[in-house]
Amino acid sequence: MKQYSYPSVMTIAGFDGSGGAGIQADIKTISALGCYATSVLTALPVQNTTGVKSIYPISYKAVQEQIAAIMEDIPPNAIKIGMLHTSELVSSVIETLKKYPKIPLVVDPVMVATSGHKLIEDSTIDTIIEKLFPIADILTPNLDEAAILAQMEITTIEDMYTAGKRIKALGANDILLKGGHLKTPELTSLYFDNSDKVTAFQQEKYETTNTHGSGCTLSSAIASYIALDNSFTEAISKGQAYVHKAIFHGKDVVIGKGNGPLNHFFNPQKLVKNDLV
Repeated sequence: MKQYSYPSVMTIAGFDGSGGAGIQADIKTISALGCYATSVLTALPVQNTTGVKSIYPISYKAVQEQIAAIMEDIPPNAIKIGMLHTSELVSSVIETLKKYPKIPLVVDPVMVATSGHKLIEDSTIDTIIEKLFPIADILTPNLDEAAILAQMEITTIEDMYTAGKRIKALGANDILLKGGHLKTPELTSLYFDNSDKVTAFQQEKYETTNTHGSGCTLSSAIASYIALDNSFTEAISKGQAYVHKAIFHGKDVVIGKGNGPLNHFFNPQKLVKNDLV
């Protein structure tokens, strides 16, 4: 009897009990795009659509053991990393991943939630730059995170170009700088690839507050498209298109009293079957 496997994506991220962001958004996205989702929990934020109430840590040993358990049983085709809120956690995740063959890595440097709440300790930023940047294939900061990394205010598209170059100079590889928070008629994101080429992506903006978890969703969508054998450029383009449609199809829905979630399942795909070699 012929056997198959599913393209799998591992998400290493924090929790969101309201279901719109974090590891829940990642699992929804990966599943909706036809991949098999595995997950590693890094932190337990208590939050809902109105914001983050508190954050409870997960032991570093537990995080390392979760990664090892998945790696030895269901090695992923791509990995997405989200919330790593302490220096020690960043270091422990990187040290664990180094034990395994290199797998494409998409990093969403989660520092600020859509609600404006800061989710990361200041001392962690240097560790992320020093240790995580060199191994991340694609970095997906929003403008708040880019402003922290580039140490500058970002209010124009020209500022985005400058910020992207500054972040590249810190040792980052490919960067997708998301322009969703920019006060412009259209949404513009800039992709800085490893050859220093910059590609601009433009999309229509929708009048909605239902963008909770959009960054988590985008990074896990990019990782999913990489797992589906797309190039980085194709994965970034398709990932943005998916998020744009997920926002459109959820823009008029009322879930919670704050920033509502995207509609991750506006067009769910069946799990992709690959021939088992």
